[in-house]
Amino acid sequence: MGKNLTSRSEDYSKWYNELVVKADLAENSAVRGCMVIKPYGYAIWEKMQAELDRMFKETGHQNAYFPLFVPKSLFEAEEKNAEGFAKECAVVTHYRLQNDPDNPGKLRVDPEAKLEEELVVRPTSEAIIWNTYKGWIQSYRDLPLLINQWANVVRWEMRTRLFLRTAEFLWQEGHTAHATKQEAIEEAEQMNDIYAEFAENFMAIPVVKGLKTESERFAGADETYCIEALMQDGKALQAGTSHFLGQNFAKAFDVKFTSKEGKQEYVWATSWGVSTRLMGALIMTHSDDQGLVLPPNLAPNQVVIVPIFKTDEQFDAITKVVDGLTKALRSKGVTVKYDKRDTLRPGAKFAQHELQGVPLRIAIGSRDLENGTVELARRDTLSKETTPIDGIEDKVVALLDEIQTSLFDRALDYRNSHITQVDSFDEFKEVLESKGGFISAHWDGTIATEDKIKELTKATIRCLPLDGDIEEGSCVFTGEKSARRVLFAKAY
Repeated sequence: MGKNLTSRSEDYSKWYNELVVKADLAENSAVRGCMVIKPYGYAIWEKMQAELDRMFKETGHQNAYFPLFVPKSLFEAEEKNAEGFAKECAVVTHYRLQNDPDNPGKLRVDPEAKLEEELVVRPTSEAIIWNTYKGWIQSYRDLPLLINQWANVVRWEMRTRLFLRTAEFLWQEGHTAHATKQEAIEEAEQMNDIYAEFAENFMAIPVVKGLKTESERFAGADETYCIEALMQDGKALQAGTSHFLGQNFAKAFDVKFTSKEGKQEYVWATSWGVSTRLMGALIMTHSDDQGLVLPPNLAPNQVVIVPIFKTDEQFDAITKVVDGLTKALRSKGVTVKYDKRDTLRPGAKFAQHELQGVPLRIAIGSRDLENGTVELARRDTLSKETTPIDGIEDKVVALLDEIQTSLFDRALDYRNSHITQVDSFDEFKEVLESKGGFISAHWDGTIATEDKIKELTKATIRCLPLDGDIEEGSCVFTGEKSARRVLFAKAY
């Protein structure tokens, strides 16, 4: 199966598109620009959801749900936010269909069923949520308000790619209200840290934590924090954002509270989110020409067991051993699948599980039963070994930990070797075309320079790294004074 994939070196984009479909993660739907997430792909997303949801709740957040539709008057209340998303909005104008008198058996929009006010299909939920918060917040006792929503959003994209950019996608969006500016900033930073922790500890993806430039900020935010990851083709991918919204939405929707001193004040706000785009990041960071490579912490099945037999008696004897092994592994917290399908030969099963990135494969045949052994195959290295079945559950747990760490270390080595410091624009262009990755360069801080570099090279400022050295220098493009280096890259 994996051998049918286009290689990454031949055509990285084609490799990605083929892998998503052949590994049974997702497929294009009948709706232009929208995808169907298939059970195996959704199982990975569910594991992402579960871990993130746990992390959110451990920091005091609660889940709620808000409407899919936003009245246009509410959407346009915060001008920067409305302007930033206006070109991507799907809009509902009518509420009924009727039989088409000119085309029997067909339907048309009822011209008499026009809405009094258009409804925007949410591209993000700040407007409807802050209109709601106005009724929830009266006193300092109501703060902080820490709410998260798991939902779908619609952004009418013209060029779409499965997981990376679709007209509809799944995500979570946190929306919090605070009594002080400092509390809100700390919240935005905390959530960006949580995203980084999740990316590194569960997705095995090293990320750079940073701030977006003014032109790259979320529309309506005073500051946008982000985590940036580097894919195997040398392009960056924004893996998560957390926004300090100041009092912009509080003022737009008149959300005030009575302070301890009895004064009426506007609340301070944040919003933050990650989406099914993380699936694309997971695929492009670790996978190879044979198929998916999944970190054990997010693999739907961490271990698959494949029996090798010729007779029913052999199958029954193997199954009896596998039942005990499965129980022992599950008691250690390992997710296990026993692939006892009789419609595929063992080789075809091996190929499928390799394509779908199962971290560890255990094969057991009649000879293994006689010898008290099994064959262990690692997906990350494609190595195999024969090992005693006695005590194998401890070996499996250790190997899964080793694979998780190995995948992170491999991605970290690649990322670190693809951060290149440059001091001239000629060098900037040469590195961008020949090597790719992050380019650390001085920038004069102006939007004009940022836009010109993007126009000439298609590279954007991914972030101002939070742990970056603050050193004065000369802008790589204009030669003007620069306060610090920033990270440029071509990006998804």
